[in-house]
Amino acid sequence: MSDNGADLVTQLSDDEAWELLAQHEVGRLATTAGGVLDIFPITYVVDERTLVFRTAPGTKLVELTVNDHVAFEIDHYDDRAGYSVVIHGTAERLESMGEIDRAKLLPLPNLFPTERPRYVRIHPTDISARRFQRA
Repeated sequence: MSDNGADLVTQLSDDEAWELLAQHEVGRLATTAGGVLDIFPITYVVDERTLVFRTAPGTKLVELTVNDHVAFEIDHYDDRAGYSVVIHGTAERLESMGEIDRAKLLPLPNLFPTERPRYVRIHPTDISARRFQRA
């Protein structure tokens, strides 16, 4: 083992990152508008190397309208190891009936008790993932 612990962290490939994303259904979406940064828990599904989620009208949707640049993150750890996947990209509110009908067919989890009639797709511009061993 090296002195700096570099051998405890492994950079993962894009394919490995997408595999991990597909195994989860809840992540954190970071948005910013007017200099204010917000982080929201969302349920999502992977769809052809994009992420799709539902939301209700409100702060999140307003912020995505003002600034479509977002970050998204999932992570997992236990007593031996963990991983983190981070996506930077742009969020697109699905507007056409064809897009919405297609999104309705996706196996989106419904863990939150509120109605969320709007669909949003995140188009990644950058993805990074790391696996680490706990010290």
